[in-house]
Amino acid sequence: MSDSVIYKTQGQIAYLLLNSTPVNGLGQAVRQGLSDGFAQASQDDTIKAIVVGSNIGPFCGGADIAEFSAGTFADKPLLPQLFNQIDASSKPVIAAIDGLALGGGLELALACDYRVATSKAKLGLPEVHLGILPGAGGTQRLPRLAGIANALQMIVSGAPVSAQQAQQLGFVDLVVKDGEDVIAAATNYAEQLLAQQAPALNCADMPVDRESLPAEYFAEFRKSIERKTRGFYAPERCIQAVEAACVLPLMEGLRKEGELFLECINTPQARAQQHLFFAERAAGKVPGVAKDTQARPVKKVAVIGSGTMGGGIVMNFLNAGFDTTMLDLNAQALERGVGVIRKNYEITAKKGKLTGQQVEQRMGLLTTSTQYSDIQDADLVIEAVFEKMDVKKAVFKTLDECCKPGAILATNTSTLDVNEIAEATSRPQDVIGLHFFSPANVMRLLEVVRAEKTSPDVIKTVLGCAAKIKKLPVVVGVCFGFVGNRMLEPYGREALRLLLEGATPEQIDRVLTEFGFAMGFCSMIDLAGNDISYLTRQAHPEVTHGDPSYGALVDSLYELGHYGQKTGCGFYQYSGRDKSANPDVITLAEQAAFKHGITRRKISDQEVLERCLYPLINEGALILEEGIAARASDCDLIYVNGYGFPAWRGGPMQYANEIGLTNVLDALNKYKAQLGEYGERWFEPAPLLLKLATEGKNFNAV
Repeated sequence: MSDSVIYKTQGQIAYLLLNSTPVNGLGQAVRQGLSDGFAQASQDDTIKAIVVGSNIGPFCGGADIAEFSAGTFADKPLLPQLFNQIDASSKPVIAAIDGLALGGGLELALACDYRVATSKAKLGLPEVHLGILPGAGGTQRLPRLAGIANALQMIVSGAPVSAQQAQQLGFVDLVVKDGEDVIAAATNYAEQLLAQQAPALNCADMPVDRESLPAEYFAEFRKSIERKTRGFYAPERCIQAVEAACVLPLMEGLRKEGELFLECINTPQARAQQHLFFAERAAGKVPGVAKDTQARPVKKVAVIGSGTMGGGIVMNFLNAGFDTTMLDLNAQALERGVGVIRKNYEITAKKGKLTGQQVEQRMGLLTTSTQYSDIQDADLVIEAVFEKMDVKKAVFKTLDECCKPGAILATNTSTLDVNEIAEATSRPQDVIGLHFFSPANVMRLLEVVRAEKTSPDVIKTVLGCAAKIKKLPVVVGVCFGFVGNRMLEPYGREALRLLLEGATPEQIDRVLTEFGFAMGFCSMIDLAGNDISYLTRQAHPEVTHGDPSYGALVDSLYELGHYGQKTGCGFYQYSGRDKSANPDVITLAEQAAFKHGITRRKISDQEVLERCLYPLINEGALILEEGIAARASDCDLIYVNGYGFPAWRGGPMQYANEIGLTNVLDALNKYKAQLGEYGERWFEPAPLLLKLATEGKNFNAV
């Protein structure tokens, strides 16, 4: 018997208790322990029922995802066969679910005959987020227990349900209070079943109710998720697997499920999504911050600035239950800011996502002030004022004077030098950058900017706060634009240059959205505002490297007052949410091309894609080489979660790994040669990219 599963008996009941920290992942040792224990209990005539539970808390977090990349998920005993044996047991098998039953963990529970869960348990099949489908019976057993519509929604969305919801849906039999001994509850339930001579249940004997659904149900479901799942491979295979459950006997349906699982696991999408899964876990491991570093206590938070960004940041902390002060020297602006926060909450409440009581609870945590003296007891202060160095330094000088010792002072800058801001204080070790993305109360990404003197315990503290406000923190170093905006610069530079050379906004946006971006570059700049792009470049002329054509088209649009959606005209013309071509853009592009000696020509879609993406990847390589990012996967997290890069491609660095670094290198060298002086200036391959490509390696080797 494996130590990963504890086998014991009590009277007529045998117990298989998973014992593999931290979440009882179904690696080979756990699978073997389950198999051995189940065989022992099945062969013991004194055993009349079997309880499957956990010895460490959570029931089971699912398969060991590391086995997918290693290929060891196919090592025997295989989960599908093991669960088939449990399902076919002649003795009742009861799952005792505490904490979570996800993926293979829920499939294990579904293979049991009965399920007892604590009230706070979460049950789900999140495999679709890893680019695969439930491959150990989930797509066949859940429709039999919960119904087709419920099962399909759970499987394709990957969203978990509560124990109470699971009981309503029919795949949990008993819910016990949180904190109650779920093993004891399952034991009592097993004894009741035995007293009643309740049968062992086999999913093979359970029908699937297809007749109660409309004939066009699956077609309509596909249509309803089409936009959201564009580019992903697994959702359609999930649907096909559930369709199979409707028409095939269990064993045949399981074979079909297995075929579809193997189709999914060998796709670029699965590799990309699993890459992001591991990237999120790696991002929490920050070089120079020891695991045992003690975080500072944070109970009170203050945000300086009541505009769109400041208000959004405030909402994050109110949502997480922090006492929060919003400070603005302008009382009228402060009042407007509070009004916007309340309005946002009321809109959410109207959608049924918050109750009126929850709205008032969150607003009750908010205090406002026009005096810095009112935030002297704050543990964390986040500045969100105008993006100008002298303004921010003045704020930090004041914070240094009024805030208590040990308070963390954070700047929400998106481009400015955090080291310079920190030097405006007498405590640079307490200063850090927290770059929220707009809208701050919605976007998940948080760039945590580590300055030269930032203390490790400050980093540890803000990572913990990020988790509490449900953000994805990625620690980066100080440079212009940090990681996200710095990588955005060459991407945007090439899109704008291609407009001068002959491309149109429509072509550029179409190519990028067909690749998978949520929005094309020209549409994105119109949304953010061309004025922001112009003013940022004026504040940082060094980014142009002396290129007189750099951003020339944006300059022309700015001079005309065509800032984008906010003015009704930018790269496109706007009427409400509808947009159409702006004929002035081509004229302005032709004029700028003539002024800068650029020959206009027909641009291929392939050139648009390569010239936008490959310099972005090249910049990522420079960032890695300089140590601004600790890992290539950190760059990917930032780009997927902050800039609309398709998750099913895994981020720019993973995409480069997938297509091969030599292809990126060859294309950069091609454009360097073809584009003359411009190519020499902008398409020089990063030394790291050249080294890895020459050695036949990829960015994972860094």
